[in-house]
Parts: sequence; structure tokens; C-alpha cells
Amino acid sequence: MRKLEFFFDCSSPWTYLGFESLQILATQHPDLEIIYRPFLVGGVFNSVNPSVYNNRENPVVPKMRYSKKDLQDWAQFVGIEIGKPPVFPVNSAKAMRGAFVALEKNCLVDYSRAVFKRYWTDLTDISQVDVLKEIVLEVGLDSEDFFNKINEQAYKDKLKDTTDELIFRGGFGSPTMYLDDQDMYFGNDRFPLIEAKLLRS
Repeated sequence: MRKLEFFFDCSSPWTYLGFESLQILATQHPDLEIIYRPFLVGGVFNSVNPSVYNNRENPVVPKMRYSKKDLQDWAQFVGIEIGKPPVFPVNSAKAMRGAFVALEKNCLVDYSRAVFKRYWTDLTDISQVDVLKEIVLEVGLDSEDFFNKINEQAYKDKLKDTTDELIFRGGFGSPTMYLDDQDMYFGNDRFPLIEAKLLRS
């Protein structure tokens, strides 16, 4: 069985696009094992990709203008709505620790899709407990259990370990995918390449 690891942080609009593209790929390749790897993209930027912060502070105006258009073109292509959240960047640590709880309860896709939608479509602050509580109840998780776990050191360590692993394996942003452990892809637009590789083999 082929496997695809999906390293993701819900605070990235390009990752929202990649997440939805991944669902399509999974449907078309039911024998492909999908392994979801929540991580904290800010930790990666701080360690190996600080140029992201420099670009935000000193943007190249024509490139920034095109990037906004490109994002909307991709959103239309994938079939989702991506707006401009009033809180950006957002602290996604609690939401991403919660992804590990959702993994344990076999509702990772529903949970992550709800987090993405709340932030990028509904434009709400996913760092807030009341917003996360709405998501938790929507996907059928136990609220008390969820919040107890995401505040435990063990779940903080899970997120840090996955972030450190991505850095070790050469990652520098979100989404990052690995096909069969070694074959790395970065960005929402790489799914046609992944599918082509799957079809060739």
C-alpha cells in the first residue's frame, strides 16, 4: 500500500486548499493510506524560514497583488470560500493540538474541515475557546475531554515533536506532503504531481 503523509496547519489558506484537494485524491485512490500530521507552521518559520516574516513586513506589491488573485482563483477551482480573517496571523496551537484528539476519535477530517471553514470562510478567531467549543460540539467530540487533553503537556509535546520532525525532514511550510516516506512535495498545487506519480507506479 502506498502512503501519503500530510503535514498541515489550519492557519494557512493554501493548506485549506491542499486539504480539500487531498480529499479528492483520497477518493480517487482508495488504496492510498493518508497519514495526517498536525504541526505548528510558526515553529517551522521561526527555525528555518524567517523570510516569511520579512515578506509580510516588506511585501513586493505586484507579487502580493497577484498572490491575492491566485488564492481566489484556487479557491474557486477547489470549490471553497477564502476570505480575509481580521486576526492574521492567528495562534493555531490549541486548534492543532485538538487535531490529535480528533485523530484519536477518528474524526480528523470533519474536525479539520470545520476549523479551516471557521477561520477562512466564517472569519472567526480559532484561537478562542468559545469558537473551538462550537467546532468540538459540531463534530461530536466530548468538550470536557477535548479541552482537558489539549492543555496537557503530552499533547503540547505531540505538536512540538511533529513540528521538529518536519524541520528535520527538510520541510519549511504548510502543506508539506511525503509520498512513501522520502518523496517530498510542498504546496497545494502539487497534488497533480503526486497523482501522476501514483498513476505511473
